[in-house]
Amino acid sequence: MKTILLVDDETRMLDLLCLYLAPYDFNCLKAESGKKAISLLEIEEAIDIVILDIMMPDMDGWKTCQKIREFSKVPIIMLTAMGETVDVIKGLKYGADDYITKPFHEAELLARIEALLRRSKNSNEKNLVFNGLEWNKGSFELRYQNKLIQVTPKEFELIGLFLKNPQKVFSRDHLLSTIWSQKFHIDDRTVDSHIRNLREKLRNEGFPIDQHLSTVWGIGYKWVN
Repeated sequence: MKTILLVDDETRMLDLLCLYLAPYDFNCLKAESGKKAISLLEIEEAIDIVILDIMMPDMDGWKTCQKIREFSKVPIIMLTAMGETVDVIKGLKYGADDYITKPFHEAELLARIEALLRRSKNSNEKNLVFNGLEWNKGSFELRYQNKLIQVTPKEFELIGLFLKNPQKVFSRDHLLSTIWSQKFHIDDRTVDSHIRNLREKLRNEGFPIDQHLSTVWGIGYKWVN
């Protein structure tokens, strides 16, 4: 089941979107404002896609999209009555991935959602984002709030493994066989040393690593969302 965040100041529109999407195995979260949408995204890591209206009080869809892009690469579709070319261009420049005008055909909306999720899945195989921490396999870079963190190849592989498998406990032996492939004569202290160095580097850059990379005493380590 995919989780979709619906953002619109009109309750009726939120209910209609949820009524249509729920039968297609979507878990629908609703936000009546841009501020609430951002709060949900900051605490809910499992959101797969955002459907975003533009004309909302306090914080419009364009500003909301910009704010989301400061910390997340979640796919965003703007769904709005503002259909002028200049509006479409503005939405895409502000970080939206697609743009649909109201009134819309339900089948088209579903098709665009599914297409965007497919592209996102392929992209996420090389790029992981968590609370401002970005792991990019393609460029072999680890960044926090867009600042590059210098890590060794093994540290890079370790953080990537944890990010891909939240809540899973990895024993030291498992990490040795997965990351080091046991090609060399190494012991558990090697894993602990790399974990210690990785924690220190992330902590020095302001990322709350101690809240997420947890030691499971007597076994190994796990990533906690």
